[in-house]
Amino acid sequence: MARLGPDPLVHPDCEITESRLGAFCEIGRGSRLSRVGMGDYSYCDRQADIANARIGKFANIAAFARIGATDHPLDTAACHHFLYRSDDYWDDAAPDADFFARRHARIAVIGHDTWIGHGAMVKPGVTLGHGAVVAAGAVVTKDVDPYMIVAGLPAMPLRERLPRALAARMIALGWWDWDHARLRAALEDFRSLPAAAFLERHGG
Repeated sequence: MARLGPDPLVHPDCEITESRLGAFCEIGRGSRLSRVGMGDYSYCDRQADIANARIGKFANIAAFARIGATDHPLDTAACHHFLYRSDDYWDDAAPDADFFARRHARIAVIGHDTWIGHGAMVKPGVTLGHGAVVAAGAVVTKDVDPYMIVAGLPAMPLRERLPRALAARMIALGWWDWDHARLRAALEDFRSLPAAAFLERHGG
């Protein structure tokens, strides 16, 4: 595989519209992104489906994950998309611009250094804090605190990834904003040191 670099690596059969990808990003085969901002070093594996989302740096998004899954209207006589994609059905009908504006405004926010497991879903308007982890197959319907691991249907807190005080120090350190050379210089510490020791060595 080609080394990742400033230009995103997009594998075959992807659909990407109205999206911005940062440096060192990778988009897995067959993924679909619409109205997505993806920060540096983040990636999604194959067949990810992401819409109306703001994704931080170093996000890890597994295969078949879905973020910002679109909703249907539930308070009208029908919930079918002929209500808002009306021009697909009639020559004299226009799409429902107000419906699409409301849909696009419900942004899913994914923090830095997050991990979304295989087949997990993050609903529109939900925020995952920095360092949060979503277990495989979970459906996240509510905001997730930083460095919290959630699992289940609907997703519920399982345990903290880091103790709260340590998590706060990691957020304050903000290593995800380091430049490429500084990340390389600290690579062995990232690999070998527990979080607390890493913070002590790097000033957090």
